[in-house]
Amino acid sequence: MSAITPLVPRQAVPSLELPTVGGGTWSLADQKPENFTIVVVYRGLHCPICSMYLGDLNQKLEKFTEKGVSVFVATSDGEARASEAKEKWGLDKLTLGYGLSLEKAREWGLYVSAGIGTTSIGIEEPDLFVEPGIFLIRPDGTLYFGSVQTMPFARPAFGDILKALDFVIAKGYPARGEVVDLPAQAAE
Repeated sequence: MSAITPLVPRQAVPSLELPTVGGGTWSLADQKPENFTIVVVYRGLHCPICSMYLGDLNQKLEKFTEKGVSVFVATSDGEARASEAKEKWGLDKLTLGYGLSLEKAREWGLYVSAGIGTTSIGIEEPDLFVEPGIFLIRPDGTLYFGSVQTMPFARPAFGDILKALDFVIAKGYPARGEVVDLPAQAAE
């Protein structure tokens, strides 16, 4: 498996194209939002925290849409598990992509975990699966904000992201964390 590639604000994100639950294909290249596309990656059907987290996003989808934000949810789970999650978790408003390869996950800077058995809700973890991430992407395909995690806990709250979007959009606040190469004196 390849090494993790961290994404850098103000630089282009990798391509992303996945089949979606219910049919069709979602492609980042096809997105034409007014302000941003948000890509939310979740661990899979085995994760009870993902259920609550995505349920909150499902309830707030209209608020993101009103702010000119296109929303997409992705998982490394296959079609059957992703379909079951969408139905059982009541994610009727969200576009849910499945089959995110571990190699593509690495390109996006995501962590991968090995399954350790059955979770608290009685569902077996896959042998390998992707840990959570959120990416806010400008219409030009560059990263504005990214958050990747090694655990399912303490993810950025969608209510907080919505509040931040009001400020970001109104003030034209630039993406931060864009410095890759430090000046010589700063590196000492």
